[in-house]
Amino acid sequence: MRSKRWDGKSGCAVEVTLSVMGGVWKPVILFHLMTGKRRFMELTRRVPNVTQSMLTSQLRELEADGVVIRHVYPEVPPKVEYELSEFGRTLVPVLLAMREWGETYRGHRSTDGDG
Repeated sequence: MRSKRWDGKSGCAVEVTLSVMGGVWKPVILFHLMTGKRRFMELTRRVPNVTQSMLTSQLRELEADGVVIRHVYPEVPPKVEYELSEFGRTLVPVLLAMREWGETYRGHRSTDGDG
């Protein structure tokens, strides 16, 4: 569970954004959901350093914030898929900008001799 949640009354817009997608894994999870539905185990393979309990926690928070939809299919074994909600798709430009900035930064650090 989150240690700090935006209360709707205070904080700048960046703080609000970070309350939804902040953290080590949420942007990565959201990035992998940009192209469509993913099953839980597929996400664990795409984000290999996240524990299953942390992935579950992060997905639950993203679902509670309305940016991810969880689909449960009545099958045996159970099939669960996650995808960006319509509102969650409004984060795609933010995620793409983060990727671009990260690539630029990586190049900057490698030419700097520090990375």
